[in-house]
Amino acid sequence: MTHIVVFDSGLGGLSVLKEVRQACPGAAISYVADTAGFPYGALSEQEVVRRVLATFEAVVARRPPDIAIIACNTASTLVLPFLRASHAFPFVGTVPAVKPAAEQTKSGLISILATPGTVKREYTQALIAAYARDVDVTLVGATGLAALAEAAMRGEPADDKAIAAEIAPAFREKAGARTDTVVLACTHYPLLLDHLRRIAPWPVTWIDPAPAIARRVASLLADRPPAETLSHGDQALFTAIPDTIPDGRTALADLLAGFGLTALDTLPLSAALSGPRAAT
Repeated sequence: MTHIVVFDSGLGGLSVLKEVRQACPGAAISYVADTAGFPYGALSEQEVVRRVLATFEAVVARRPPDIAIIACNTASTLVLPFLRASHAFPFVGTVPAVKPAAEQTKSGLISILATPGTVKREYTQALIAAYARDVDVTLVGATGLAALAEAAMRGEPADDKAIAAEIAPAFREKAGARTDTVVLACTHYPLLLDHLRRIAPWPVTWIDPAPAIARRVASLLADRPPAETLSHGDQALFTAIPDTIPDGRTALADLLAGFGLTALDTLPLSAALSGPRAAT
């Protein structure tokens, strides 16, 4: 049975898992979340690299995948070269969908809604230079939107006022034109898509990278025979069980079951990663 790993720092990668399940029916999926390190935006780049590499060492020791998805823009821009050098199976990353946004806009005004770390990275600037030179791009580093999505997934009431404040800079009016396309450059954000559509000052096209990621995974698997992995059911592995979820493990297990993940377990990492986190 083909084994796919979907990795994120928290629950945001579930938006990608949902699309991958549809594109790759019959595959076994492990959802891996470094919840002990969430949010990655609060960590130094060096620590993000250390944590992701250590997480995949633990994943491979437990059950090697046929393919892994880094469902996190921050981790993708920092760690993919190191992961590909360390493991034989392919990795699919997540990067801001600048190209399709530039191709689809009619007003010429697009916004990239991302975490502050993704906004400031040279990789994002390079995508804009390569694919969006002829459009007006607004980069929005939302400081709290990922945490709001994470909280909503954990059962907390969505804070519409806070969400509206986070997305407000993405909506611009210029020379009679309005922003008409917003790239969701963090996998947490599609989890709030219903709220975003309702709260937005005017209708826009929201670009979610998950369907494109799923198509890429299906394409790679079509050309790659599955490894000799054990036929286990789908599972979720967390480096720490979030203590902010009411009723803890039981409530989290119920949430994950809605995404077809039937087992929940912890994934211990090296003790060297348990110390204080460094800020960017």
